[in-house]
Amino acid sequence: MSPELADRVHRLLLAERPAGGALRERIGELARVEAPLLDDVALGELVDAVAARTIGLGPLEPVLADPTVTELMINGAGPVWVEQGGRLHRLALQLTVAEVELLIERVLAPLGLRIDRTSPLVDARLADGSRVNAVIPPLAIDGPCLTIRRFGATPIPLDDLAAADVAAFLRWAVGGRVNVVVSGGTGAGKTTLLNALAACIPAGERIVTIEDAAELRLPLEHVVRLEARPANAEGAGEVRVRDLVRNALRMRPDRIVVGEVRGAEALDMLQAMNTGHEGSLSTCHANGPADALRRLETMVLSGAPGLPLAAVREQVAAAVDVVVHVARRPDGARRVVAVDEVVALGDHAGVRPLTVRRLGDEHAMVALPSRPPRRTGAPPDSSWVST
Repeated sequence: MSPELADRVHRLLLAERPAGGALRERIGELARVEAPLLDDVALGELVDAVAARTIGLGPLEPVLADPTVTELMINGAGPVWVEQGGRLHRLALQLTVAEVELLIERVLAPLGLRIDRTSPLVDARLADGSRVNAVIPPLAIDGPCLTIRRFGATPIPLDDLAAADVAAFLRWAVGGRVNVVVSGGTGAGKTTLLNALAACIPAGERIVTIEDAAELRLPLEHVVRLEARPANAEGAGEVRVRDLVRNALRMRPDRIVVGEVRGAEALDMLQAMNTGHEGSLSTCHANGPADALRRLETMVLSGAPGLPLAAVREQVAAAVDVVVHVARRPDGARRVVAVDEVVALGDHAGVRPLTVRRLGDEHAMVALPSRPPRRTGAPPDSSWVST
């Protein structure tokens, strides 16, 4: 298929502005006029390309249709990059600055958001749940940048993310209403693991999920999903994650699942964990379990600088039971690499690594928590011992 032919048909189509179901039919008619010798296969490809330019994300539509693509990155004019199987790949597709600007506009316009020199960066969510980030000059020096992170429609089971013993322990922990924080770096698989853990929640419980951008897909019957809202073009209407956490406490939840804590909402999440909502789950960016606790302390103090550090540390030690650290391996696979119990160490919270034993090429982490489970029940393997 010739790009020049697609351009000509697209210009003719824009002049007519057909809508609805007549769009593809009219594209086919115009294509037959412009190139009467096209065979059926080439005609179908041309119709798809022009339709994508008109109603979708243009040249990105075939890329996003590939279920193996988990992230798409555009760094100004030039090639498009994607992540597949945990690895980055450069596509043959090349975009101009004008095409990238048009794509960003198509993403943001239906959401009522704008991006310009006075507001040069935007976070948004597509209809399929994909997370979108756009940055334009003057912040993006080399041209407008667009990043789309996609989330698979099929949840990944816990056994694909952790060794068998670790998965068994985590299922027991979730069923025993242990408060769990998942830590990891960007793209390490925190949300994927959170989905897998939440799938272990017993049926019949009322779950309220709170996210900055809705990514969780919980296979449970009684789930209430809340999503934060950024300010509109006039700077009004913002609803923060912290506001939603506070509101969730009035919605009679059995558990609260906070997709990610990034700021002052950490205090509200800790208070929820300490006031009858045991078994709550959340994630945070951190380099390891111990660092996750320090990050929580810092986030709490950022929203309540008047609180004594000792009081914040007591809250963390009392609220969080287990920190699960997930990382992306060199081959692109996401795996649980540490499961630490939170313990009180003098005037602050610390972590106690669980026993590690070698199982072939895997490291299985197993232990018996020193504090009793919040619900009765023994760990799945009574031979496990504390370190």
